[in-house]
Amino acid sequence: MGEPNNPLTTIPPRIPREVPGKSFLQDAFFGPAELRAGWRLLIFFAVLAILFLIGILLTRMIANGRVTRPSFNPLDLLSGEALSFLVVLLASWIMAKMEGRTIADYGLPRRGAFGGRFWQGIVIGFASITALLVSLRVAGVFHFGMIGLHGAAIWEYAALWGAVLLCVGFFEEFAVRGYALFTLTTGIGFWPAAIVMSVFFGYLHHSNSGESIVGTFNAGAVGFLFCLLLRRTGDLWMPIGFHAAWDWGETYFYGVPDSGQVAQGHLFNAAFSGPTWLTGGTVGPEGSWFCFFLLVLLWFLFATWLREVKYPNPQAILGPRSRSDVTLADLPPSNIGP
Repeated sequence: MGEPNNPLTTIPPRIPREVPGKSFLQDAFFGPAELRAGWRLLIFFAVLAILFLIGILLTRMIANGRVTRPSFNPLDLLSGEALSFLVVLLASWIMAKMEGRTIADYGLPRRGAFGGRFWQGIVIGFASITALLVSLRVAGVFHFGMIGLHGAAIWEYAALWGAVLLCVGFFEEFAVRGYALFTLTTGIGFWPAAIVMSVFFGYLHHSNSGESIVGTFNAGAVGFLFCLLLRRTGDLWMPIGFHAAWDWGETYFYGVPDSGQVAQGHLFNAAFSGPTWLTGGTVGPEGSWFCFFLLVLLWFLFATWLREVKYPNPQAILGPRSRSDVTLADLPPSNIGP
């Protein structure tokens, strides 16, 4: 992937120590350092399922059994998105305790929280969705329209959607590119893991109302871009900022469809007219081929700007409980490669 400054490839060579023979069953479950990545992922998803089930049951108890489908407005979405992130965070914390790692090892360190990288992501994310819509305007298939909110409602909806979409950024980034991506990386290497999780991220969007094949593909492509940002910055703070600002600009500020849904309380009353491959159709701009071209451009810009590889931490791959017995030289190259 063209990573000349990869510190993971500068580990001094070492003759691996002899490891006593393992039974077939031991080899099926355990690698040289710990429980194999696939089994750890299964445990993680099982913990997630249990926690989400508990959350659903508690929610129904509080609502006296009444369950309503939330509409696309911030008040309906805020608690659900926040709780979803907390569930993923709790499941990751449980796995961290089991493995002797930290949440920071999975890409979400407290150090740097809402710092410079986060705000760079905010600026770039909003600028990117703006650039996409401006390009569609120049192509003659998009119109910004008139402002649809007035007075205090402008600031109220801006704040509410900001809170909701920040929670979306936290939830989706940490759910897909947190523990799951880190653990898969320990098994097959970073870039193969990034491809798998990006395809999975795109597939998750396929079930959205109004979604298309192009929109699903672009969702996977932006997920792959966020993997690059994680790789080069060392954590998820820039991807979270980018994700939240892109969605905020799309959903609230410009008022265009987001995966087929138009938000209640958007600022501009935008409109599209033209072929679906340009406008994105029911999906909105994320279903446009212009979006894919923008993502390719952003990939090359980020790859040029951010040169140093910072993720994953090679010591985190081993885990604190294994470092005294196993070194990086004992692990297969695919676990730590560029």
